[in-house]
Formats: sequence, C-alpha cells, structure tokens
Amino acid sequence: MSDILASLDKGILRVTLNRGDDGNAATDDMAAEITRVLNQPPADARLVLLSGAGKDFCRGRASQGRWPAKTDEALDRRRQADVVFDCYASIRYCRLPVIAKVRGKAVGFGCSIASVSDITIAAGSALFQINEMEHNILPTMVLSSLIDRASHKGLKYMVYSAAQVPAERAIAYGLVSDVAPDAELDARVETLCAKLLTMPDIALEGVKDYLKRAMTMDVPSAVDFARNFHAVMNSSNEMKRGGKH
Repeated sequence: MSDILASLDKGILRVTLNRGDDGNAATDDMAAEITRVLNQPPADARLVLLSGAGKDFCRGRASQGRWPAKTDEALDRRRQADVVFDCYASIRYCRLPVIAKVRGKAVGFGCSIASVSDITIAAGSALFQINEMEHNILPTMVLSSLIDRASHKGLKYMVYSAAQVPAERAIAYGLVSDVAPDAELDARVETLCAKLLTMPDIALEGVKDYLKRAMTMDVPSAVDFARNFHAVMNSSNEMKRGGKH
C-alpha cells in the first residue's frame, strides 16, 4: 500500500501519511508525492485535509540523524533538500485551503507540514517539537516553513530547547488554530470541513490568495489590493451562487 493515500471525498481531498507503524516518518518519496498531489489537485476538490494514520501525525523525516555516506558538494546538498522545500511550498501555495488534523506527535518535518497548513486542528494530547538541533542539524528548513506562522520567541524556544510543546501552548506560538479533546478531534474537523464546503469556491481560494500575497506587502498596498479584490470577487456571479452542495 502507498505511503501517501490521496482520495477525493465529496469535495474534500483527503491526504494521509500512511506509515503509522513507523510514526509516519516521512521519506523523500512521501514528500514528493504530497507535492505532486497538492500542486495538481483534482478539479472537483474544494479543500485538502492532511492527516496521519495511526497514533502520531508525523515523527519527522525517516532519514533524520543519518548523514550521507560521502560528503556532497554544497550545491548537491541544496538540490537534495529541494524535495522538502518544495513540499512546504505545495502546502503554502496550494490553490485550496489545507487543513491539518494532528493527533500524537508532530516532530520536525511533521511540525512543519502541520503548521504551514492554513488551519491546524490538534488533539489536546498532541505534541509539537523541532528537534533537529539534537541531531546536530541546523533546522533552517523547518524555520523557513514557520517564518510567517510562529512568533519569534516561541520559535527560538522550540529550536534551542528541542522541547515537546503541548497543543495549547502551540496555539500561543502560532502553530495551531484550535485544540479539541482527543475524542472529539475527528468530529471537530469534519464539522469545519462541512462548513467550508457551504462557501463559494472563489471565496475559499480568494481568502488564501489574498493572505499569501498581502502578508508581505506594506499596509497601504495591502489595503489597495483588498479594495480591488473586494470589488471584483463580491460582484461576481460565482460569489452570489454560494457554495456547492
């Protein structure tokens, strides 16, 4: 069975890390497959739900802590790392909203793909960790994914301490949107997905499109962009028709 499962379910593209017996430790092939799926979602997909099989969301990369047998040139190392950077970008720039459902541990790569998602709903017992420094790895890949998500204070603490941060504190750091009791996590996420599916497609995509651009603008430019976006989108027939049912 594939290590990444992707299926379309009534408008929801469900993407599941499927190595539950190994904590969903992600291989480069898994990262590449996530990138492929999110860069080319089915035409009928309206949102993405990212989750992990088993008790943990993702305990990091399968190769973490293991160095190549030979010392590569810097350019080779950069090219090898692109599979991870590309995966983060596929979530950040996917045309659809991406919701991450997190239970158990989200470590390193797992912490990144959960937090870079547009909405992250975590179980009360979930734990988030950036532990690359414990493996003598400078965690710039993880940092790049969280640079516009986490507070500097929280991010530096997680990197330097390598501490496991509970979900409630992860909200304060900017990594999580909402926390649900463990037994209610699935229902909370499905309710949210159902709510989003009542909204017009261009609204779902427009909110993401606006925020991914406006956050790097100066304030007057972001306001002008909002004026134009508001006039064009809200006067469209697509917006007036509402969501698909």
